[in-house]
Amino acid sequence: MEQINEATLLNRVLYRDEDIIVLNKPAGIAVHKGRGDGGNLEALFPALSFGMDRVPALAHRLDKETSGCLILGRHRKALAHLGKLFQRGHISKTYFAIVVGNPPDEGRIDFALARRTGDKRSWIMKTAEDGDPSSTLFKVLGRGDGLAWLELKPLTGRTHQLRVHCAASGFPIAGDALYGGDTSRAAARMVHLHAREITIPQKRDKPALTVQAPVPNHMHTLFEACGYTI
Repeated sequence: MEQINEATLLNRVLYRDEDIIVLNKPAGIAVHKGRGDGGNLEALFPALSFGMDRVPALAHRLDKETSGCLILGRHRKALAHLGKLFQRGHISKTYFAIVVGNPPDEGRIDFALARRTGDKRSWIMKTAEDGDPSSTLFKVLGRGDGLAWLELKPLTGRTHQLRVHCAASGFPIAGDALYGGDTSRAAARMVHLHAREITIPQKRDKPALTVQAPVPNHMHTLFEACGYTI
């Protein structure tokens, strides 16, 4: 796993303007401090102030295990605006994943999700008829050696949604031991889920902003096995 410090975080800025920053989050590090003593990205955000008095803040979350596009708001007004866009479903997110199995060429997954235990602090999820409605679109972009490269578009934003939806559909994400994914071929046994692209509506009749994050090095082997060209 890559070691992250203030200097390497600066190199992960994909986009910056007066309102937002889009980071290429590395896999294996939490976005904010949790119950453990592990490091987190939020502790390094002062390095991303770029002359502003205020430290940027998270506009949304990505799992510790997930890499890719992460949006920060640079001031309160920007954070409030981003919050409304996320709440209304106006920000489009596209993920890449390598899954184990043979999914259909495309489809929609509509399993409702709930916490696996009654502990509200638990992040482990399950499918449940009385859970929160959750929907994901998927499309196969390549196949190889018992694996498939998926494009995933979440229509809702539940905890671990993509990981549980893929597993419950019979094609768990490679490296995802928590939800039954084969870890034997996944580099460093890391979850092969990547927030590839994010599209944000802009103000003043400007075209929408689309930002992409490159597939990280530890995922190259399995992505290339499914036809992805680095």
